[in-house]
Amino acid sequence: MTTVVETFPRTVTCLDPMFIPMSDGTRLAATIWLPQDAEANPVPAILELIPYRRRDGTVFRDTKMHPYVAGHGFACCRVDIRGSGDSEGILSDEYTEQEQNDACEIIAWLAAQSWSTGAVGMTGISWGGFNALQVAARQPPALKAIIALCCSDDRYADDVHYFGGCLLTEDGMWSSLMLAMSALPPDPQIVGERWRQMWRERLEATTCWSSTWMCHQRRDAYWKRGSVCEDFAKIRIPVYAISGWDDTYSNAVPRLLEGLSVPRKGLVGPWTHAYPFLGNPGPAIGYLQEAIRWWRHWLEGVDTGVMDGPFYTAWINDPHAPAPFYPEHAGRFVGEPSWPSPNVKTEVFHLNAGGLGKAAEGGRDLLLRSPVTAGRDCGRYGGYGGTVPDMPVDQRREDELGLCFDTPPLTEDLELLGAPSVQVKGVSDSAGGFIVARLCDVAPDGTSTLVTWGVLNLAHRHGHDEPEPLLPGETFKALIELNHVGRRFSAGSRLRLVLSNQHWPILWPSPEMPAITLESGASRLSLPVRGPVANEIPVGFEPPEISAPVPSVELNGEEHSREIEVDGETGCQTITLTSDEGRHHLTDRSIVTASRVVDRMSIIEGDPLSARLETGWDLSIKSGEADIETRSHLAISTQAHRFRLSWRLEAFERGRLVFERGGDEWIRRDHI
Repeated sequence: MTTVVETFPRTVTCLDPMFIPMSDGTRLAATIWLPQDAEANPVPAILELIPYRRRDGTVFRDTKMHPYVAGHGFACCRVDIRGSGDSEGILSDEYTEQEQNDACEIIAWLAAQSWSTGAVGMTGISWGGFNALQVAARQPPALKAIIALCCSDDRYADDVHYFGGCLLTEDGMWSSLMLAMSALPPDPQIVGERWRQMWRERLEATTCWSSTWMCHQRRDAYWKRGSVCEDFAKIRIPVYAISGWDDTYSNAVPRLLEGLSVPRKGLVGPWTHAYPFLGNPGPAIGYLQEAIRWWRHWLEGVDTGVMDGPFYTAWINDPHAPAPFYPEHAGRFVGEPSWPSPNVKTEVFHLNAGGLGKAAEGGRDLLLRSPVTAGRDCGRYGGYGGTVPDMPVDQRREDELGLCFDTPPLTEDLELLGAPSVQVKGVSDSAGGFIVARLCDVAPDGTSTLVTWGVLNLAHRHGHDEPEPLLPGETFKALIELNHVGRRFSAGSRLRLVLSNQHWPILWPSPEMPAITLESGASRLSLPVRGPVANEIPVGFEPPEISAPVPSVELNGEEHSREIEVDGETGCQTITLTSDEGRHHLTDRSIVTASRVVDRMSIIEGDPLSARLETGWDLSIKSGEADIETRSHLAISTQAHRFRLSWRLEAFERGRLVFERGGDEWIRRDHI
């Protein structure tokens, strides 16, 4: 149970709005929670810098955590990125140099305030986790430590754009959201009569960000900028990296632990893309108490014992039946003294015609050629938990559409912690294509649960910087790295590795439908097996606590659905995802907000070039004079050598269309 705390060691006051001046004259809007007596007893400051509108967007979570932390002796500063929310300027892309420069100026401003001790931390989830890492690498003097949640050290490897060198449909979905959100106005209650002029400037600057992202299909300088893995040594302050297994960013936690040389900790729980105190799926933990221990240790020099625990704390999921969403996962936390861990050893299995075996066995060649509809039941790349049906369901249909390799039933429990990998040796009849590797837990009744997966664009087998096509008919070798995982397999179940070479609607299909031949026993699976640990000490956290949520009234409830339609005549399969977050009245500030998105992915059996994505957001806000709605629509289709990107933005005031802009362009396919 989550406890709502009303009284704190130090009484909290809220400063809103605060406008922080930048050196170019631009003012960034902020909300600051801090102790009332901070002028007499100064406190460290903690910065969160994101574009998701602090007063009517993230306020639902902000009020649950920032006042709580402030009540324990910190100043929590939530800033709208330049060009978002109530901040002046234009928001042009993710993780720009301007954004990082602004962050450094904000940190210096916070350190110089009369209520500040001069020590600053930075934190955030997703976008805010990315820029916390990026700003740490800029080494602003007052920044002493960060907590980075659900983000990545490598913008190309596993963000929402590309994965394994393949283009994600999530790229277009994310672009559609930012198209609609970036077109919302500032709040007239905050910026006054200037709101309409600022809104018009935002509208006139409208662009579709996928137009940029899709032009960088290899890991070039665009993605390397802001990828702290390019030089981990630039980060010289302590880092706490956190994510969840049901999120898409969990790989970054062990990578940061291995790559950084500063004091650091890692935590991966059972969660999706959410703060651990929200427990989505559960169990939730007392994340805010843990964060306070971290901040007090590194910003105040108090030995809180936060560094005495495990170097890497990871959740081990117990076996479970597949479901489209999970209220909670069963399992336990384990602690590792280092990463890589001495408790984890690699076990190798060969991909034999008869299944997974400890020894290679020759036999018949194995042909891999999946239909374009393979991947339908594998969930969504970016899962958001709650009651949203994003998770993979029973994989038996998917398993039949690829090459399956099973172990015999396990004679004892088996635990994995780390990243499995598959070394593939094969021959393709095509110069392009990719291979997806899925690891499943097959119960005695035959139910197949997806545990982890990975993919590699075979043109990227020597690296993502310089693609190299396959030579049809010649043998190739490729290493497919699967996502990190923590999982227990029960005695009596079987491990199943499945290879396929289609994964729609998560990945855009390659133009061809390649046939790949594998020799029995020539490929192998490596598993990170966590052995028994003598005198293992249980790892636990305090129960979750929060400060009071923002006062609000739900005017319309949220609804989420995932529908699959198959046209019997044309063979067209259409998957429609609808998420309506409802309408909410924020009673303490007289604001009404609403949001709804529809994502539609279609493909015709046998035709990879028929794949099509259509995605659109509808966002609205009523505050003061503003009664605004923005609608985005984005469509991506494909030909053999190029993608077609079409987009449109519409803005309405009191139901009347007042602005529209769109674009239509072809983007060359670059070995994708």
